[in-house]
Amino acid sequence: MNLLTVLLQAPAAGGGSMMWIMLIAMFVIMYFFMIRPQNKKQKEIANFRKSLQVNQSVITAGGIHGTIKEITDDYIVLEIASNVKIKIDKNSIFADASAAGNQSK
Repeated sequence: MNLLTVLLQAPAAGGGSMMWIMLIAMFVIMYFFMIRPQNKKQKEIANFRKSLQVNQSVITAGGIHGTIKEITDDYIVLEIASNVKIKIDKNSIFADASAAGNQSK
C-alpha cells in the first residue's frame, strides 16, 4: 500500500463541535475561578482607598505602618513616627492597620 491509499481509507475526523463545547466550558470555569474573584478583590481595594480618613492607621504595600495626616486625590501624607511624615502614592495603601492587627490575634 502506498501512502495515498492509506490516507484515503482513514476515517473522517469528527467531533469538531465537542471541541468547541470543551473550549467554552474551560473559559467559563476559568472565569468563575480566576477572573471573577480577582475583579471582586480589586473593587474591594478601590472602595477601601476611597474610604480612607485622616488619623486612620494604615499599612503600605511596602509594609510601612503609619497614620494618615493629609489626603489628596493623588497622594497621602503618612506619619510613620513622631514628626516624621512621608508623602506616598494613594495606590500604595494596602490595608487598615487596626483590621490587620485584629486578624493576627
